[in-house]
Amino acid sequence: MSYKVTIITYHYVRDLKNSRFNEIKGLDVSLFKEQVDYLLKHYNIITMEQLIDAIDHHKEFPAKSALLTFDDGYIDYFHSVFPVLDEKGIQGSFYTPVEVLREHTVLDVNKIHFILASTSDKKALVQDIFQQLDLYREEYQLEENEYYFNKLTLPKKRYDTLEVTFVKKILQVGIPEIVRKNIINMLFSRCVNVDEISFSKELYMNIDHIKCLQRHGMHIGSHGYAHYWLNSLSLEAQEKDIKLSIEFLKEIGVDSRYYTMCYPHGKYNKDTTDILKRNEFKVGLSVETDVADIDIHHPLELPRLDTNDIPKNSQETPNQWYEQA
Repeated sequence: MSYKVTIITYHYVRDLKNSRFNEIKGLDVSLFKEQVDYLLKHYNIITMEQLIDAIDHHKEFPAKSALLTFDDGYIDYFHSVFPVLDEKGIQGSFYTPVEVLREHTVLDVNKIHFILASTSDKKALVQDIFQQLDLYREEYQLEENEYYFNKLTLPKKRYDTLEVTFVKKILQVGIPEIVRKNIINMLFSRCVNVDEISFSKELYMNIDHIKCLQRHGMHIGSHGYAHYWLNSLSLEAQEKDIKLSIEFLKEIGVDSRYYTMCYPHGKYNKDTTDILKRNEFKVGLSVETDVADIDIHHPLELPRLDTNDIPKNSQETPNQWYEQA
């Protein structure tokens, strides 16, 4: 028995070989199945409700506990993940920004993913962004291109090249929002070349999918309304975004005793956690890389591991993260 739980993050889980965007950085569904079998062999997979009850009453978990979390609400989860979880009798925790369900938008972060997946020459993509920055430099008093590249590629993101790290950071947080959005939309239109509403309906689950997951015992939590970097917003703007997501949780009947938040982009600050405390959220999930330990980590600041940190072969020997669990 212990107070530790290995929380694992998933994003795209799909049949990559037969995908229109086979360069998307995701987990092939065959490897997901292998990874689940590995986890069942070496870990005790618990539910979010078990985690919260243990936190509330400071109870120990079963040894080598694990929890599966799925960010951003992709349709992959319904078609590729849910059948596996349902067959194995284990729970997943799902976090979808409400805006994609209600307004059928495509998140900027996803537009960036598919721009990258549609562009084989990443160095040429960087040069395209440099050309766009040149057009906006005087009006928005932007720095020189070299400044942004040097600043935003350090530290390099795990599992990404310098070019991919730069593209993600410059288009998510590195320059003023209006410039970012203009460049993202131009590149998305050129590289992906599809109507945004149609693409949104193809990419994400809908409300009926979410309700079906819930009926079958999956946990549904908040991922904000518009997938903002919450730490970049004022207190009032954060409160508005989070309350809109709470309204959705209430609408689909999520038990308020088990409210959880998965921070979009992993970004939050004290204002965020204060809002969550006032609204009686029990768990907040970050993107810090570690095994969660409720003796050490605050429940609203729990770290997670990436799927790439866990073996994807059911016969593989446990790695260093297993030793720390």
